Amino acid sequence: MSDFLTDKKLTIVIGAYGSGKSEISVNLALAMRRAAPDQKILLADMDIVNPYYRSADAASVLQDNDIRLISPSYAGTNVDAPVLGGEMYVIFDDSSYKGVFDIGGEDMGAVVLGSLSDRLAGFDYRLLMAVNINRPFTSTAEQIAVMSAELSEACGLKIDGYINNANLLEYTTPENVLEGENTVLEASKITGIPLVMTSMSARVAEEAEQAGIEFKAPHILRLERTIFYNY
Repeated sequence: MSDFLTDKKLTIVIGAYGSGKSEISVNLALAMRRAAPDQKILLADMDIVNPYYRSADAASVLQDNDIRLISPSYAGTNVDAPVLGGEMYVIFDDSSYKGVFDIGGEDMGAVVLGSLSDRLAGFDYRLLMAVNINRPFTSTAEQIAVMSAELSEACGLKIDGYINNANLLEYTTPENVLEGENTVLEASKITGIPLVMTSMSARVAEEAEQAGIEFKAPHILRLERTIFYNY
């Protein structure tokens, strides 16, 4: 999977509430670090809506892995403020970086992403949508298709692929993840957006291997839990 992680300058992750996009974004950045130890890597937390659960919460993990974290001015303070500073543009202005954008806030976050459309035009990036079929509004192929269209319209950008992130936290089983893949693949038939990755915890991945369960996504991302609710 190392080529997939490093072949683009920027990977952008969007999704519905509860899709796990922030955890995926952090783990993508960590996987990038493992794949390219000498690469300068950043993660931009662009969640300006949800002050409780965002990739900025994983700051210490990112710092320990020499990954630059860029976040809104009020991240981690439980104050909502749609503030994106100039530091958010580093990925476009400094050619030595590769990185991940965590786009939170569902359609509102997608609108913020759309404000970068001029910068993204011709830029080397991919836009991925995280999907958790165990959350409202993305539990069926038809709902996933509707959500895809809404997010794509809000940001004015084409979604390049799906990340299956079917999970029930500690209650997740390999069968849950496989069901997620099958549902996302059905959505792919409707939208034409391919399934490019399935994510799961190391525990679930090991259980799947022991049970002989094989997943269909071309890339598997093993997740380390880095973000927790903070009330």
